[in-house]
Amino acid sequence: MSHLAALIFDVDGTLADTERDGHRVAFNRAFAEAGLDWAWDVTLYGELLAVTGGKERMRFYLERYNTGFKHPADLDALIARLHNAKTRHYTDMLAQGAIPLRPGVRRLLEEARTAGLRLAIATTTTPENVVALLEHARPAIPLDWFEVIAAGDIVPAKKPASDIYDYALQQLKLTAAKCIAFEDSANGVRSARGAGLMTVVTPNDYTHDHDFSGACLVLSDLGEPDVPFRVLQGEVPPQRTLVDVALLRWLHAAG
Repeated sequence: MSHLAALIFDVDGTLADTERDGHRVAFNRAFAEAGLDWAWDVTLYGELLAVTGGKERMRFYLERYNTGFKHPADLDALIARLHNAKTRHYTDMLAQGAIPLRPGVRRLLEEARTAGLRLAIATTTTPENVVALLEHARPAIPLDWFEVIAAGDIVPAKKPASDIYDYALQQLKLTAAKCIAFEDSANGVRSARGAGLMTVVTPNDYTHDHDFSGACLVLSDLGEPDVPFRVLQGEVPPQRTLVDVALLRWLHAAG
């Protein structure tokens, strides 16, 4: 049996609950700044999250929900400008401390490093968003904690395609059998499982009703000593209340 060597994390919804009160708000600010009457409320944004990638999400919105919008001569350029503006607004929000890390994230990262596990990121969000989230965490998480940061358009196909995880594994020079992925959505699970990765899921408000078939464990969050996780799918040993290196090694060996 291969030993556990690395943990690979998704970002949005996994490291931090960034979608509803982060990216959604930033999109709306970018739209207003551009003089557009587009407005993504909480419910609509939940539907748009079926598509991964911000630029892809805007295009899907126009195709499905705003078919009356008169496209400019260069729609790609408009979408790129809006996405750049959205990233600026989002990073401003992070700088203000508006989006904290999810329970247990910092604790697990620190424990994994101490135990000699390698860390990586595999996400469809932009590298700028990843850097901003880590740098503006309180306290900041050094970028060099992560040996690989696979993000954005570095691969041709976004989740649920496995490309981003395939790339992360190639950069780590590890097989999937030596790693565990952390996700929050059905598309994320499909992506990680497509790369052959054992996957732990911590859903959020937008993804709690997703189909997480293929995940080895679904939990409310990673847990803290004073705030235990809730097991939503799968099994853990008795008296386990948080995700630590010992639990991950147990899962890996059992899987």
